[in-house]
Amino acid sequence: MADFTLVLGNKAYSSWSLRAWLIARQCGAPFEEIVIPLDRPETKAEIGRQTPAGRVPVLRAGELTVWDTLAIAEYMNECFPAAGLWPADPAARAAARSVVAEMHAGFPALRRRLPMDLKRAQGPRGGAARDPELEADIARIQTLWTACRTQFGQGGGFLFGDFGAADAFFAPVVTRFVTYRVALSETAAAYRDAVMSWPAMGDWIAAAKTEPWIIADL
Repeated sequence: MADFTLVLGNKAYSSWSLRAWLIARQCGAPFEEIVIPLDRPETKAEIGRQTPAGRVPVLRAGELTVWDTLAIAEYMNECFPAAGLWPADPAARAAARSVVAEMHAGFPALRRRLPMDLKRAQGPRGGAARDPELEADIARIQTLWTACRTQFGQGGGFLFGDFGAADAFFAPVVTRFVTYRVALSETAAAYRDAVMSWPAMGDWIAAAKTEPWIIADL
């Protein structure tokens, strides 16, 4: 039996579930999955059976339940320190935690206007480019990516060199930029391509495309 269980939303739509799943995969942790389709009549009750917080993802480790994605990242880092979820260098680690916290709490226009949708055919989303708040979010994300890559990313293709928690947190943003064909700077585009080429991302996206559930009014 697996040591951990992850309770997830649909892989096509649940951005927070993707973050937790990538973190678990990076740790090499054996885990089972429970996938709960979102936006259905039974969704609230099904999630409520897994956690009183009423949200996914949820990590269960024995008797422990962890119901926030950032907390999941910190717990898995403590369980698997060799996985390198956070950079070893103190300055890089502080920067990584800062950008993760900003992603965790911010970018409301991006979330609202460009929802993660791995079943959507690639193409522009009507009116998105004319939304100043969305453009500000996109610009800020590119600034963050460029700063991390320039200051700390020389050892590899990701924000802090090797794939880590910061990349897991921005992975759903990468899928949004691909789905809605958001034009990016050279540095941001190279980072986008690195994330999309990460084997675990390919596994998630392939699974998302085979799911039978569709949220039509996303």
